[in-house]
Amino acid sequence: MAFTPADLARATARDRNLTRADLSRANLTNTDLAGARLSRANLTGATLTYSNLARADLVGATLAGANLTYADLHGATLRGADLTGATLTGAILMGVDLTNANLTGATFSGPAITYLVANAQRAPVLHANLHGVTLTRANLSNANLTQGDLRGARLQGANLTQTNLQGADLTGANLVGALLTRTNLRNAILARANLRGATLSGVLCSATTRWPAGFVAPPCQ
Repeated sequence: MAFTPADLARATARDRNLTRADLSRANLTNTDLAGARLSRANLTGATLTYSNLARADLVGATLAGANLTYADLHGATLRGADLTGATLTGAILMGVDLTNANLTGATFSGPAITYLVANAQRAPVLHANLHGVTLTRANLSNANLTQGDLRGARLQGANLTQTNLQGADLTGANLVGALLTRTNLRNAILARANLRGATLSGVLCSATTRWPAGFVAPPCQ
């Protein structure tokens, strides 16, 4: 099922069956898609700013490069969805299921970060794909990102106090000015990571923690 951008822009499509719909690059600004069935839909590059996607079924949907700024996604199911390079600035993600979702290069801020942290504090986000994600100045304290893929992540000024990054891959991550107090870095990979100005106090590390070349590692706890 294919729609032109004009078909759903600012329209009401609440509870509609849009399974496998081709909505790539569609303008869905302010569109009401609450409860819509969008599993396997193609929303590549779609504009979904201020859209209502509450309780929507987006299992396996492709949202690569989609703009979800200030979208309401509370209670939505995004299991296995592709959110590569998506913008979720100010998005409401309370109760969202992001199991096995690909968040490579996604940008989070505001409520979206609040959700990400709260979810990661309740239960481990094992093997989370956050490759290249932007979480500048995010408060990720106490989050459990065990074995997460954070290669190239932008974490400048982030609060990683007591964050569990055991076995995480932070290759090439930007941690300039980040706070790593009592952070668990056992078995973590920080090759080519930028730790300039970062605070590392009481970090948990091990002989298998891989630090950047030439970096003077702190004492391991």
